[in-house]
Amino acid sequence: MNLFKTAVLLTVLTLLLVVVGQYFGGPRGALIGFCVAFAINGISYWFSDKIVLAMYRAQEVGPDDLPELRGIVEELVARAGLPMPRLYIIPSDAPNAFATGRNPQNAAVAVTHGALRLLNRDELKGVLGHELAHVKNRDILIATVAATVAGAITLIARLGRFAYIFGGYGGSRSSRDGGGLIGVLIMSIVAPIAALIIQLAISRAREYAADQKGASFAGSPNGLSNALAKLESAAQHRRIQAAPSTAHLFIVNPLRGNVVATLFSTHPPVQKRIARLRKVYGD
Repeated sequence: MNLFKTAVLLTVLTLLLVVVGQYFGGPRGALIGFCVAFAINGISYWFSDKIVLAMYRAQEVGPDDLPELRGIVEELVARAGLPMPRLYIIPSDAPNAFATGRNPQNAAVAVTHGALRLLNRDELKGVLGHELAHVKNRDILIATVAATVAGAITLIARLGRFAYIFGGYGGSRSSRDGGGLIGVLIMSIVAPIAALIIQLAISRAREYAADQKGASFAGSPNGLSNALAKLESAAQHRRIQAAPSTAHLFIVNPLRGNVVATLFSTHPPVQKRIARLRKVYGD
């Protein structure tokens, strides 16, 4: 059912992109919107993992490096029925982690130096279990596509607004007449907000699901619960320099401290995540 809901939300996002293109550019704009959506989906499918790992200067862990980290992941993938992902270390003191990749066969899990220093074995196991749950559920591709399409909607709406102001607006005759400016302003504000709400609906629901499944992979919710509390506390003092477009990938919100970014966070509040874990597992 969650997969069905996500598919519906992604379809609505794509249609919203087409509608925005139609409003600002007529039939040609709708076609451009559709082509943009198609291109975004293709690029996200094939290259999103390489792009995001390069953004954070992630360094791949060799077969003989960090044996404890590799041992934990090997234990978790055996329990989860997953192939072994590529492991990466992010050179940052801010404790955090994320998974990426278009499917379980091409997955990668990245952990910061700060997380390795902050978390004990059980907590690290809980974090890695959470990330592998995202891999198992194929959340990464869905969230990346949703974020990219939402960003494209915002960009097109913004370009349409400027095109109207500078006389290049290509919408219908009725839109260009008396109320045109009001319509442009409404569309340029409402469309990005609608895209953001859909993106949040996808990301937040999947964080809860990954917490629950990740705890089952780890064998206990305690490690993940403790890790979430530690990571949230540390994020208030040491934040990784994260791009808003990739914030949804991390296990805790890397934009913590930015009031606007926190208000529209792709992550549920950590306190609620911990409470849900304890409720599900009876702790």
